Amino acid sequence: MFKSMLIKEFLLVIRDKHALAALFVMPAVFILIMSLALKDVFNEQKAMLSLAIVDQDSSETSQEFISSIQGNKLINSKLLNVDDHKGVDQQNVQFLILILEGYEQEENKQLQIQVASDVSQTVLLLFKAQMMQIIMQQKLASLHSLQQSRAQQMGFDIPDAVDINENDIMNIQYAKLSADEKPTSTQQSVPSWIVFGLFFVIIPMSTIFISERKQNTLMRLSTMNITIPALFAGKIIPYMIINQLQVWLMIAVGMYIVPLFGADALTIGGSVTALIVISFALSLAAIGLSILIATVVDSVEQATTIGGILNVLLGAIGGVMVPKFVMPEFMQEFANISPMSWGLEGFLDLFLRKGNLSDVLNEVLALTLFGLVLLFIAAIIFNIKIRKVS
Repeated sequence: MFKSMLIKEFLLVIRDKHALAALFVMPAVFILIMSLALKDVFNEQKAMLSLAIVDQDSSETSQEFISSIQGNKLINSKLLNVDDHKGVDQQNVQFLILILEGYEQEENKQLQIQVASDVSQTVLLLFKAQMMQIIMQQKLASLHSLQQSRAQQMGFDIPDAVDINENDIMNIQYAKLSADEKPTSTQQSVPSWIVFGLFFVIIPMSTIFISERKQNTLMRLSTMNITIPALFAGKIIPYMIINQLQVWLMIAVGMYIVPLFGADALTIGGSVTALIVISFALSLAAIGLSILIATVVDSVEQATTIGGILNVLLGAIGGVMVPKFVMPEFMQEFANISPMSWGLEGFLDLFLRKGNLSDVLNEVLALTLFGLVLLFIAAIIFNIKIRKVS
């Protein structure tokens, strides 16, 4: 009997093309899109600032300033003619720098800068820092040249200016990664959409559950001495297997499909055993929520609506749609109420931080407890409804 229940559940899912699309196609497409969209976030060679320059001074000092800007890998710049330049918005750049006539002779040299109205404060601070760095380098070079000139007049030499290279004074290494390894957009997007995809089991599972309840299929099974735990197990096991297929399909997309479109390939740096354990725990949490929704609501429409809304809310709060590292601090704390956040942190520990089972144990326990509590509540509600009908 139990084997027949499992086969029946698999057949119902396989015949539902919309459910298969929601469970497998949609998360895979999101992984591809988000990996490409976030590709440049982790690219140190990508220009982050765009600006145009108008040089009204045309002096040696202004030319040195422009050369320093053009040699900066963070800045994408273009030089405009003195007479025909337009405002910053018409140039489709973030900043417009106007070097006024007499710039070389000024003791306190001042640039006139226009800023596009949609530039964030973070980008503006980065721009100011880059400009200050270039100006300070120019001032130091000028002072050193003056010192050399005075020293030669007095009959002795001073050393040449020191060329400061960031690689000579800083050795950057990401935590838990090897010296030449860097985090990638794929390592961020794949865990996010694995979590989101697993929770999308809410819609097909609750829909089938309610349909069977309305057709009295569940009632007939309960009269055949099938206990509620066995009845729920007949639902849980097939969807856990389906969730595992989702996990490994999405990992395969990250490893083999995403690189074909120019993004970085996914690498599993952590324990595969831990990956399996946390994916089962996350699956139990999603299935527990699905069955609870299915037992509480009275129609497929209600289940679809509530399940879809909950999925989106939990994903938005939990850092799936917007990475938590770009959220303000209070939102990062608030994200911890979402089970999707627990699952996401566990996957990031494995994909990004090369963790093992001990590193994800807290998330595994939290997700397992969450799923079991929801299943227990669902069993109580289902038992009450069965007794009312009988």
